[in-house]
Amino acid sequence: MLQLRDLPTKETLKKFAQRYPQADISAVSVFLHLLRLATDLSVALDACLSRHGLLQGRWWVLILLMREENLTSTPSALADKAGVTRATMTGLIDGLERDGLVERLLDSRDRRSVSVRLTAAGQSRLDEVMPDYYRRVHDCMAGLDENDRERLHAILNLIGSGIEAFNR
Repeated sequence: MLQLRDLPTKETLKKFAQRYPQADISAVSVFLHLLRLATDLSVALDACLSRHGLLQGRWWVLILLMREENLTSTPSALADKAGVTRATMTGLIDGLERDGLVERLLDSRDRRSVSVRLTAAGQSRLDEVMPDYYRRVHDCMAGLDENDRERLHAILNLIGSGIEAFNR
């Protein structure tokens, strides 16, 4: 993915607005800053997880399985919850299974039905990763008090409600 490392200045955005008068300079500036920050956070999370032999996709599958009461789900439910295609989920599960972090369970009544379960090794990997992850999240968010965090949630929800503008 291409990452814009050099965000435009307000002066640069004003030049664009001369050519494209519909440009809301402050909105574009904040949008690009948020996009850049989201990318930076994703890259930083990958770096953290890679220290534990994981990348985000595989980590999220383990997290989703851990959230289940019986540590088990179907591949299609996992794909829906992760927002990926079933083919992508199959690849993620294949890798996790190869590493012994999940196991596929065949339904004895319907051989076409498969479930995926978090293994003891998968839980152990999460037990290794999560304290490090939570410490890093805490450190990252340390500059915000609880009121700031609540306001940020509200602001992010407002931005999220506007995403549909890109899908019209």
